[in-house]
Amino acid sequence: MAKTLVVVASKNLSSLKIVGNVILQRTSCFATLSSEQKSKLAQGPSLSDFIDGEIEVDKESHGYKGKLVKTKGDKRLRLPPWLKQEIPVGKNYSQLKESLRGLNLHTVCEEAKCPNIGECWGGGEGETATATIMLLGDTCTRGCRFCSVKTARKPPAPDPNEPVNTATAIAKWGLDYVVLTSVDRDDLPDGGSAHFAETVRELKKRNPKILVECLTPDFHGDLAAVERVAHSGLDVFAHNIETVDRLQIFVRDPRANYKQTLAVLKHAKKVKPDVITKSSIMLGLGERDEEVFQTMKDLQSVGVECVTLGQYMQPTKRHLKVSEYVTPEKFKYWERVGDRLGFAYTASGPLVRSSYKAGEFFLTNLLKRRRNGEQQASPEEN
Repeated sequence: MAKTLVVVASKNLSSLKIVGNVILQRTSCFATLSSEQKSKLAQGPSLSDFIDGEIEVDKESHGYKGKLVKTKGDKRLRLPPWLKQEIPVGKNYSQLKESLRGLNLHTVCEEAKCPNIGECWGGGEGETATATIMLLGDTCTRGCRFCSVKTARKPPAPDPNEPVNTATAIAKWGLDYVVLTSVDRDDLPDGGSAHFAETVRELKKRNPKILVECLTPDFHGDLAAVERVAHSGLDVFAHNIETVDRLQIFVRDPRANYKQTLAVLKHAKKVKPDVITKSSIMLGLGERDEEVFQTMKDLQSVGVECVTLGQYMQPTKRHLKVSEYVTPEKFKYWERVGDRLGFAYTASGPLVRSSYKAGEFFLTNLLKRRRNGEQQASPEEN
């Protein structure tokens, strides 16, 4: 079996260690790190601590013999079979779409061309129907290279009736779990945080039992705005780190960054300790295994309890190309790593998105915790 090269920062240039099928090669970059970074490296487990013998990651997963890693000269990788989804159909899907148009509401499911829209909107017998509503309009002030949402420096003013319209629609749909997200609105003094908070309050007023997740922007690092949303009555505070530290500048808008994201998540947990915090990582952008592992550790260090990992998929020809299609087996590996790191749950799979089947994952975990006798705050107490 081929061995994987993992570069680890260290002063010792000569040592080389093999753990299972992973070669840990030490480099001289340790001296360039800050004291805080050196301390992080010295503390806690390393990637090798999570490897039990040899990790089998089938490069021809599901019988697919196509190319999975982009190399120089490749225009675009072909989509592997595990990423192909059926066209969304069904009664619930049609009703949600019609209702959205009638109330002038937007969803990230549609705007970001999510492949799971039919499954999430459809719900079904014994399943949790979920939807992700996009607040503050459909135009973002930022231009991340992975996102297909349209952008402008000065988008139209937010609809003042949107919080009430959103709550009215969701009450009518009978959803168990709703995710509220938004475009970035750097043009607004509070980043749109008051609009977010008002929507949550209107929702809880109409249906106190509904679980509400807010997948927020970073509000340009304004912690007062973070606090405003955290105290709105939501059940889950989510903010996505998107990718590893090294790739942030290539993937996200320059106004977003790794440290700012961690600060937002840390503050939400600090001011509202009983709220569930959550973040998401895209794979397939050129990240290395040790970088993914460090990102997961950094998220856990600021109190994040839930993490999702999914495949980056190029939405249009104008966006970043996929560097690699990660196999379902490798996603399973990251799920095991997340579980062993101690996250409350880790959702990892090619089609997993930050809000994919959010209700199902959250509720399943909640029930498991209750069966185990752990004390959980009910939605009404948050």
